Order: sequence, then C-alpha cells, then structure tokens
Amino acid sequence: MPALPADGDYITISQLVEPPTVPSWRSHDPDRNAKRTDPFAFGQRFLEEGDNVFEYNAWDHVETDEDYRAYAELQYAKQRENPASDWHKKLYNSTPAKFWDRFYKNHNQNFFKDRKWLRQEFPVLAEVTKRDAGRKVVLEVGAGAGNTAFPLVNNNENEELMVYACDYSKNAVKVMRESEHYNEKYMRAEVWDVTQAETEGEDGSSSLPPEMEENSVDVVILIFIMSALAPDQWDAALRNIYRVLKPGGEVLFRDYGRGDLAQVRFKKERYIAENFYVRGDGTRVYFFDPEELRQIWSGWTPETGLQMNVNNNDSKDHHEEEGETKEIETQPTVDQDGQTKDETKDSIEGAFEILNLGKDQRLLVNRQRRLKMYRCWLQARFKKRIIHDSGESQKPTSTPETIADQLENTTL
Repeated sequence: MPALPADGDYITISQLVEPPTVPSWRSHDPDRNAKRTDPFAFGQRFLEEGDNVFEYNAWDHVETDEDYRAYAELQYAKQRENPASDWHKKLYNSTPAKFWDRFYKNHNQNFFKDRKWLRQEFPVLAEVTKRDAGRKVVLEVGAGAGNTAFPLVNNNENEELMVYACDYSKNAVKVMRESEHYNEKYMRAEVWDVTQAETEGEDGSSSLPPEMEENSVDVVILIFIMSALAPDQWDAALRNIYRVLKPGGEVLFRDYGRGDLAQVRFKKERYIAENFYVRGDGTRVYFFDPEELRQIWSGWTPETGLQMNVNNNDSKDHHEEEGETKEIETQPTVDQDGQTKDETKDSIEGAFEILNLGKDQRLLVNRQRRLKMYRCWLQARFKKRIIHDSGESQKPTSTPETIADQLENTTL
C-alpha cells in the first residue's frame, strides 16, 4: 500500500490501489522470470482463457486442441498407407550404428548444444559432483558428442567422480576424445552398444562397457536414447542397464512423447512400425506413451524379461525371417472400473521402481508467422530395487495408485 500523504496534500482513489503484479513466469523481464524449483513441474506459464497465445514464445502444459488431434490422426493414416519399403526397413534395423556414424561424421562438435539444463532436471547429477560426494560412477548411454558428459565434468568438484560416456558410433566417440574438454581423470569415452547380448563376443567376453563391472554404477543417463532403438531391442537394453547399476542406483530418462510435432510431420516412406520412424538421415526414432513407458520399466524382471507385446505386424514379419521374434502375449483382465488391464503387471514386481514419471507438454509459438507447434517429451527417474537377504525386494515408495495420479496430472 502506498504511503499516505502528508497533511494538506491530496490523493486520488487510483493512488490507493496497488498496481497489478505480473507473476514472475509471465514477466518479459529476464530478472523477474524466475526459474522453477520442481524438476518435474515443467514450467509454470499456463495458457488461460482470454490470453493472447502469440504474446510469448512458449506455453506449458498445453493440451492439443481438437483441430490438431484430427490433423495428427490424418497424418498417421497417411504414414501407415505409405510405409518404408521392406528393403529399407531391413537396412535401417540391421545397421543403425552406420547411420549414426555418418551423422557424427557430417556434424562437428559445435553443431551440438551442451545440456546444461540436466543438473536442474535431475538434481542427483549435481549431488554426485559435490566436493564430498565420494566415489561416484555415472554411465551415459548414447553419449553422442559429449554434450551431457562435458558439462557434468566441467562443473565437477568431486575428485572421485568417473563418467563413462558410451556410444555405439565410433565417430561419436572420436569426437569426444578429440575435444579440448576430454579429461581421462574424470571421464572415459568408449564404443559400446547397450543392446548387446550378454555373451555376444566370440570369446564369451562380457557385453558391459570396457573397465566396467556389474553392480558398479550409481547413475545411468538415457537422454533420447531408447527412442533410437527398435522395440525388440528394449529388453536387451534394460538387461544391460540392470546389470551395471548398483542396487538403489538411478536411471535418468528423457525422450519423445507420442503426438509430438516431430511425429506428426513425418511424410511417406518414413513409417517403419507403429510410432516408429526413420529420419531423412537414416537414424530411427520411436515415440512413447506414458502408460507404455510405465509398463516397460515397472514390469521388467531379469527372469521374465519384457512382459509386453513390443512388436507389431510390420516389425514381427522382419524378425521372423531371422528367427528372432520376441513377442509375449498377455491375458487382458478387467478392473473394478471396467477398464482393461494387464494381469501380468499386477502379479510381477519389476526390477525397477518408478520414482517420477511426467509429461512435458508445451506449445511453441512462431509469433512472426503466427504458427502453433505442439511438443511432447516424457521424463522419468527409475531406481533399481534393493534385494534384501530374505530375497524380497525393497517395498516401493510409489504405488500403482500414486503413479496413476502422476500420469493423470502429468506433473510431479
């Protein structure tokens, strides 16, 4: 409230009214546009009734409108009608590393932006780099040009930190090793394919990264990596991640969500299988659904593998030729609300606990061209369950009910 006038002065009614306060997340002033503190809040600029959608470059938590959903479904139908040829499907699925090698050969290190935002999205990355954190091992799967590993090492104060930055592209590893920021005291860049079978080497050697043992990693980073794998490779990837993680170790996950603009934009001859595409450069990409992601990570066990149907007709035909079909049928049941559910998921306690799982859904705006673009990413934290001497795993801190609430609200 403004100070009252001195004796003999006059004041108008408007001077007694406080001016409206603009929330920090709506301010155009960069000094007032405060960053959020909850890593899974995904921003706080909500699009409300009466707002001018072109006032800002981006809005958070925006559901796609009816027109966009209708347009997306029309695009999906066109994609299915004009898939990649069987020859091209076999090419893209049999030699994915070759296309990523070409990608990193064509783009130098300056092409990629450092992911400095990861320390805020995943605070555990800040914790392992603290001066007194002690011996910590971080494994990044699909490290690319090092744009996650280098910021982590450059901000490190922990003398006992070791970051293994692995990629199945030899050119990507070469780019990292030739960087001025590459420091083998805290980092190793190695060629490694997370989908290797456990004894893939002719000599029966381990499929784990060089110098790495089972149960030795504190944190595994998967940033836009699982989407680059074919669905029938997910089981092998989860198995290797499970093997390297310590009990209680965490997986940090971020990847493409279903309905993202990138999926809707795909033209003909890019469709490989349902929600699975090939880009113009030959690299592959899958778009996940939150519930699908929950089933993958909460239902997987070392004994049973991935207990869900991860193949559709297109990919199944290709792998049957090689005798590698991995399709597991489950019997649907109906819950008390009449909704179909998978009986297997309720009877098996998975090897990973879901700590967080959220949808980062944004509306990006091109104000000059008056264009609206919907983006969708999924972000999660998973933890390897601790098995006690009795053989029982640690009771989860998240229940199916709380996870369902998280998915419904899309933010945690």
